Amino acid sequence: MNTPDTSPTPGRRHPLTEMIEFVTSVFVEMGFEVADGPHLEDEFHNFDALNIPPTHPARDMQDTFFVRGMEGHVMRTHTSNVQIRFMENHTPPFKIIAPGMVYRNEATDATHEVQFHQIEGLVVGKNISVAHLKATLETCIAKIYGPDVAFRLRPGYFPFVEPGFEVDLKFNDTWLEVLGAGMVHPHVLRNVGIDPTEYSGFAFGIGIDRMAMMKWGIDDIRLLYQGDMRLHNGLELL
Repeated sequence: MNTPDTSPTPGRRHPLTEMIEFVTSVFVEMGFEVADGPHLEDEFHNFDALNIPPTHPARDMQDTFFVRGMEGHVMRTHTSNVQIRFMENHTPPFKIIAPGMVYRNEATDATHEVQFHQIEGLVVGKNISVAHLKATLETCIAKIYGPDVAFRLRPGYFPFVEPGFEVDLKFNDTWLEVLGAGMVHPHVLRNVGIDPTEYSGFAFGIGIDRMAMMKWGIDDIRLLYQGDMRLHNGLELL
């Protein structure tokens, strides 16, 4: 009589964990430092310091989780709060990335969740230009998707950068937006005590969940949060 195999089945890493760690490793190879910050944030670090005034639509209740009983505090809507806190306590030059979960008070569908993951990047120094931004993003995208993926920058508006860009990749003859980027707005530098006449910088934000969906052909972002092992076991991870 054969004895049944009772050895444990090896687990698998979650696709989002794979993507976050892989993208982080790409930027670390380029000399970036990894920074972290609080998920529960005050409005200054989440909005004001980023040139997002009280009247801006992003501060509306439909987009932000305000915390009951903690006046002036929100669940962070991006990891840009990490950039602000880092700049408050460091002197340029520096290069950082800030990976982490963020929260948006919005309806869920195939491409939107109330919580998702970002990796934001920030470079500040002397004579930093759009050329440095473009070269950094091209290097990252080529590492993730291969050197043949078509890539373009389009003008885009974000209150904390000027000029701002939206970055698209071409998949199956279709352009898809994957991240926002731009040159750090002088007001943001002043808000953290950095002289914009001496220093400049660029910032970018990558939506990790959407990049994972594109990488592995996942058609619904909600599948990444349901714990269904059929999804995990069916992917050829990084």
